[in-house]
Amino acid sequence: MIALSDYDQALLGGDQGPAAALAMRVLLRSAAVMGADSLIDIESAHIDGCLYHGQASLDFVEKLVQGGGKVVVPTTLNVGSMDLIHPELFRGDDALRNAGTRLMQAHIELGCESSFTCAPYQLKHRPRLGQQIAWAESNAIVFANSVLGARTNRYGDFMDLCAALTGRAPRCGLHLPRNRRAGVVFALDDDFPRDPGSRDIWYAALGLLIGQRAGGAIPAITGLPADTTEDELKALGAAAASSGAIALFHAVGITPEAPTLQAALNGVAPSGLDAADESGPDTRTPGVSLQRFSTAGVATPGVPVKDAEAPTIRVGLAALRAVRASLNQAAPGATLAAVSVGTPHFSLAECAALERLLAQADQRLAVDFYVNTSRYILWELEASGQAERLRHAGVQFVTDTCTYITPIMRQTRGLVMTNSGKWAHYAPANIGVQVAYGSLRECVRSAVQGKVCFDES
Repeated sequence: MIALSDYDQALLGGDQGPAAALAMRVLLRSAAVMGADSLIDIESAHIDGCLYHGQASLDFVEKLVQGGGKVVVPTTLNVGSMDLIHPELFRGDDALRNAGTRLMQAHIELGCESSFTCAPYQLKHRPRLGQQIAWAESNAIVFANSVLGARTNRYGDFMDLCAALTGRAPRCGLHLPRNRRAGVVFALDDDFPRDPGSRDIWYAALGLLIGQRAGGAIPAITGLPADTTEDELKALGAAAASSGAIALFHAVGITPEAPTLQAALNGVAPSGLDAADESGPDTRTPGVSLQRFSTAGVATPGVPVKDAEAPTIRVGLAALRAVRASLNQAAPGATLAAVSVGTPHFSLAECAALERLLAQADQRLAVDFYVNTSRYILWELEASGQAERLRHAGVQFVTDTCTYITPIMRQTRGLVMTNSGKWAHYAPANIGVQVAYGSLRECVRSAVQGKVCFDES
C-alpha cells in the first residue's frame, strides 16, 4: 500500500484535471512495482520520451496535452527525432519527420523547456548535491547521480513525464541514502593513461568494462587521475550506462559522495586488499584480476548490520585495450566514410579541444565530420565566433538529436569513426554502420587523411 499525501489524493481525484490524474495513476502503479512505500517531492525532471518510437508514444503525450497537462517542476527534454535547428539535414521519410516533430512540439505544449539535449547538466541550472530529481536518459541519470550528487532512479519513457506533471516520484532506490553505497570496487593499475590530450577514449573504455562487469552493484573506482574532468566522467558514465545498468558510480577522491573509499562504502574501512584469489586473473578480460575486501559491519539505516564482502576488480591497460579492440571494426589504413563525435552532446570545452586539434592539423577534412551538441552550446559558439571557425574547417553541427538515432549522416556505407563509447556501442545496430573507435585526436587525424589512423604509441 502506497501512503498518499493530501496533495497526492487531490491529484488522483482529478482536482488538477484529467492529465494530472492519469499521471498520478501511472506513477502509483509504478511505485508499487518498485516497492516504494510513499512518494517524494522532486525539484526537476528530464524527459526521454520525445524521441519517436511509434504511434503509442505520440498518443500518450497527446492525451496529456488534451487533458490540460502542465509540468509543475522545471523540466528539460532529451533529444528528439529531428534537428529542428537544421531540418535540411534529415534524410528520413515524411511520416517520421511529421510524427517526430509533432512529438517534440507536444512536449513543449506541456510546459517543458525546448532543450532537446542528452546532456541537460551542461545547461545553466543543474541539480545540486542531494537534490531529489526524476531524470531519464541513461547518461544524464548517471551524471546527475555520480558527478553532481543529485538523486534519481533510472526513469524511462512515460514515468518521467508523469513525475514532471505531478512533481512526485517513488520513494525508493537511489532516492534513499542507504541505497547509494558502492558494492564493487574497480581498482585501476598505475598504467592508466595520464596524458589529457589522448586519454578520452580510455575513460569510455573503462565505462564499457564497468557496465559489463558491475552487474547490479554500484561501482567505486580508485586510481583515476586527480585532474579528471567532467567531460571524461561524462564519457565514463555514458559508456557504463550503455553496456550495463549503471545509474551511479563513485570516483574516489573526485565525485562528491566519495572523498574516500570508505565514504563510498558507507563509512566502512576495508580490511585490506588481498592478493588475487585462487582463480588468478580473470580470463574473460586480459589485465583484470578479481580480489576481495571485507566490509564487515556495514551500517545501513533501518537494516541490521551484518558481514558482507565487496569484490575488488583490478583493471590494467591491457583490459582497456581489449575493450577498445572489441568495438573496432577497422584496421589502421581502412578507408573512412565519416566521423561523428558528441554522444553525449559535446561541451564547450570539447569544442575548444576540437578547434585546437583542427588548427594543429592545418588541413581540410577529407570526410564529413559531425559534432552532436545542444542548441544552447551552439548558440554560445555562435556568439563567440567559434562555430563559424569550426564550420570553415569542415565541421557539421547537429543539434536536438544525434547521428546514431536519426538519419542525418550523408554517408553511412563504410566506416564511421567516433571517440564515444556510447556511439560505438549502439550505432552498428541502430543505423547499420561499421565503427572505428579512437580518441578525438585520432578522429581528427583520420578525418584529415580520409583513413583510419591510430596512435600506436
